[in-house]
Amino acid sequence: MAFGWIDEQAELRRRAGLVRTLRPRAAGTPPLDLASNDYLGLARHPEVTEGAARAARTWGGGSTGSRLVTGTTELHTELERELAGFCGFEAALVLSSGYAANLAAVTALAPHGTRIVSDAGNHASLIDGCRLARGTAQVAAHADPDAVRKALDGHDGPAVAVSDTVFSVDGDAALLARLAEACRAYGAGLVLDDAHGLGVLGDGGRGARTRPDSRAPTTSS
Repeated sequence: MAFGWIDEQAELRRRAGLVRTLRPRAAGTPPLDLASNDYLGLARHPEVTEGAARAARTWGGGSTGSRLVTGTTELHTELERELAGFCGFEAALVLSSGYAANLAAVTALAPHGTRIVSDAGNHASLIDGCRLARGTAQVAAHADPDAVRKALDGHDGPAVAVSDTVFSVDGDAALLARLAEACRAYGAGLVLDDAHGLGVLGDGGRGARTRPDSRAPTTSS
């Protein structure tokens, strides 16, 4: 069989206890969820659900095309304008998911010849972005700006450091001020995934980047 190896790999994963099973939630399930990313409880907020329903009635159930062709609506541009203003950026770009945003950011900012220094605790989407980018990825010890400096030292070409602001698995935070200082010292860019900081940290929930000790030129997804 051409794909017989799939069954073999599946059996190995089963024996190792790595098989995961989906557990669908029923409508009306009591909203006690200790594993959710919905920190602020906005997913069920009446204004959010009504806004989503109103948008569906106005624009339909899908974009009907890619953003570059026919898929961009006034809602997209309005949201991007408001997000940029809220976060203090010149502009914002909304993608379909955080995973897509990280792949887009890393691959766009790490062309051929770029040294990519990725934190060992980064989310899988950042790791995949590093793998897909045309630069050369090097993993640095978790939350260790000195390790980032060491990885950047001696590289003459373009370089970028990639890190979560708040790491989703352990819940600890990157040392942003020192990380930004290391990047400035070596002329490297800094890409931050603030998915778990935006709305929770910073002035008015504007994200980890807005903390007084961590201001730095960044790209946040």
